Amino acid sequence: MNQIIISVVIPIFNEEAGLPELLKRLEESVIKITPDFELIFVNDCSTDNSLTVLKDLASRHPFVKYLSFSRNFGHQIAVTAGLEHTQGKAVIIIDGDLQDPPEIIGEMYRKYSEGYMVVYAKRRSRSGESFFKKLSAKLFYRLLVKLTGVQIPVDTGDFRLIDRVIVEHLKEMPEPAKFLRGQIAWLGYKQTFIEFDRDARKYGTTGYPFRKMLRFAIDGITAFSDVPLKIATTTGFIVSGFSLLVIIYALISHFILNETITGWTSLIISTMFIGGIQLIAIGIIGEYISRINTTVRKRPLYIIEEKQLE
Repeated sequence: MNQIIISVVIPIFNEEAGLPELLKRLEESVIKITPDFELIFVNDCSTDNSLTVLKDLASRHPFVKYLSFSRNFGHQIAVTAGLEHTQGKAVIIIDGDLQDPPEIIGEMYRKYSEGYMVVYAKRRSRSGESFFKKLSAKLFYRLLVKLTGVQIPVDTGDFRLIDRVIVEHLKEMPEPAKFLRGQIAWLGYKQTFIEFDRDARKYGTTGYPFRKMLRFAIDGITAFSDVPLKIATTTGFIVSGFSLLVIIYALISHFILNETITGWTSLIISTMFIGGIQLIAIGIIGEYISRINTTVRKRPLYIIEEKQLE
């Protein structure tokens, strides 16, 4: 049996309509590089007929393999599961919604052949997405770089090519709240990018609504930065200092100037302000404690219900 040169990991959630086209385009792109490749689809417990379609494709194409979860574990865990079952010297991560064009894989591989360990795809434009989503994504990644100090590339997703060495390092990073693009950037090594224009979604609807995007952003920040904790501490000192000054002013006004400060409104506003700061600080601390709690349980990251890897 020939050694696998390229593995492609594709997380799938309700993508039955686009799977045949995705397979065709991936095969056409990768086979130009090498005939020794595998496509590993990870079904994140889709509620449509994605698994049925995958089984049919696997029965007709020996290079098609799949994993199917027992429940929905999330996009990053699906990618992680795929990575852990790859055999290729070079591994490509690409979403299954056809927004990332498989046709640029050849260009990514050429960069890889020049000695780069990571080649990520950087978006020049993003068709079919709202202004709010584009703006929030742009601000988030720039904020993340500022908070973490890790040079996480901006305007990128998980679409990238990584060397087997990177995959092996990722296997040694078992934290449950995955943020793979941050982990890959944290590892270092020689990295570069190519630019592309991201297509609009052709089939179905996005599996990443605002709620999931927000959760993903929180995971990214708490996984790589303790700055929120420092902000909470600093804010606490500032508010406490301000409160002390107000107390001193009130005492001076009452005992020296004989002017008692009255005002129920000001009292309530200040109390609510301090209470709000306290709740925010507790919430930030709670996020970190929650990560610790999830990690020490040592539960498996995912459970595979069905698979075909031969």
